Amino acid sequence: MAGADLSGTISAPSADAGDIQGILRAGYGTLSEASFLLLRIVDAGAARAWLGQAPITTVGHLDRHMATALQVALTADGMRALGVADNVIAGFSAEFVAGMAGEEARSRRLGDVGANAPSRWRWGAAERVPDALAMLYAEQGLASWRQRIATDSFRRGFAIIEELATSNMGGREPFGFMDGVSQPYLDWSGNRRPGTDADLEYGNLIAPGEFLLGYRNEYGLYTDRPLLDAARPGAPILPPAEDDPARRDLGRNGCYLVFRELHQDVRAFWRFVAAQDGAPAMLAEAMVGRQMSGEPLIAAGTRPIPGVGPDAVEIRRNRFTYGADKDGLRCPLGAHVRRANPRTADMPGGRQGRLAQLVRMLGFGRVDLQDDLIAASRFHRILRRGREFGDMLSAEEAMRPDVPDPQSGLHFIGVGANIARQFEFVQNAWLASAKFGGLSGEADPLTGNRVAFPANQPTDGFSLSRPNGVRRRIGGMPQFVTVRGGGYFFLPGLRALRYLAGAGAGT
Repeated sequence: MAGADLSGTISAPSADAGDIQGILRAGYGTLSEASFLLLRIVDAGAARAWLGQAPITTVGHLDRHMATALQVALTADGMRALGVADNVIAGFSAEFVAGMAGEEARSRRLGDVGANAPSRWRWGAAERVPDALAMLYAEQGLASWRQRIATDSFRRGFAIIEELATSNMGGREPFGFMDGVSQPYLDWSGNRRPGTDADLEYGNLIAPGEFLLGYRNEYGLYTDRPLLDAARPGAPILPPAEDDPARRDLGRNGCYLVFRELHQDVRAFWRFVAAQDGAPAMLAEAMVGRQMSGEPLIAAGTRPIPGVGPDAVEIRRNRFTYGADKDGLRCPLGAHVRRANPRTADMPGGRQGRLAQLVRMLGFGRVDLQDDLIAASRFHRILRRGREFGDMLSAEEAMRPDVPDPQSGLHFIGVGANIARQFEFVQNAWLASAKFGGLSGEADPLTGNRVAFPANQPTDGFSLSRPNGVRRRIGGMPQFVTVRGGGYFFLPGLRALRYLAGAGAGT
């Protein structure tokens, strides 16, 4: 599952370290207790007062021991409730402004239909769309930290829609697999050289602008965000825009945060694989695309990754592509990790020379069916910071009717600078679609909703390639993961949060 890398960190420019919320650098792995508060603003003045003084943890705080942490994000509705002007909100992305459940077409694209439909959610739709998200982390004593956060202005300013508890599963997700293994690294120091042959290869070193607004992205451009007139009341607190220094950048050092509450049917998963021919654990690993330990099904390479430090375990586990396994004999073409990150470079199929690129761009040459919808992966990466909830149910316990179901799952949290090109593209084109890598009749084996998509394409299958070229096909796969809530948030830089909380926000 796409969960959290709780140990990985990134560096940040020292001048901006105190302005970036800390979750962009680390997942607070040493803070094993966490709780997420979904909030509605009931008193805008009190809410603004709390936001203006909230003890937000920034990247600058992470160089010392932290016993607690607080992160805060807002929805578009939350900004309106604070009094932020409509013309300011309009500067954010259309996806954020509309919301995750705001449009039927978006729900279809995300696979939020059938059992996943927003009408069935516990929160995030209809009258239960939150205005704000407060993310609390603690080494211990989370309840005490929560009480310290809940000042008088907090209690007057907000009503709690839901409090989402988390659990510590020791780095594994509820199905039992080591989680958060594959994460991108932000290229703060500019080690990559766009346009070179090395740059065309797949890698985990990604431009900062893919995850933080106000920086150059993988296209060498700046993602759209609200740029304000410097004379606007309150605007001087904001940093100048790099691409337009005469204006102030409300997005700088902030990002979009995608939150999904995903319930996992662990018992159904293990009973399904046990009912098929062969070893259940091997089929489960084939569906995921990794061993339960997190090791890849494809042998990892030895080429160093520029700018990401020594050969650590988490780096070794990611030093591979699928170029040597084009037919999916080692890692099935439709495996979860292969869909979530096909590890392709600038052109489908991996690194290619300039002439090969020109031939493909002009439409000549053989087009492999496996190339459909598999675009350059680095334009669609997501930094994940989720947490599990519930209790672990082992594969053995899942087979026993006397063991109660712990109702476990994942609070998926993904951060990035472009909701459409990152989260929504991956969800729609790679995970939910029945057409991926030359396959048909199957969606993601873990997260698929099993509803036909497109309308005439079944999605309840899974296929295993064999050396003789005849695939073994497994059908009738049930739904293992169900969406129970979700939303799009803006995680502002600290200066932007103070601006939104200030008197100038609504002018």
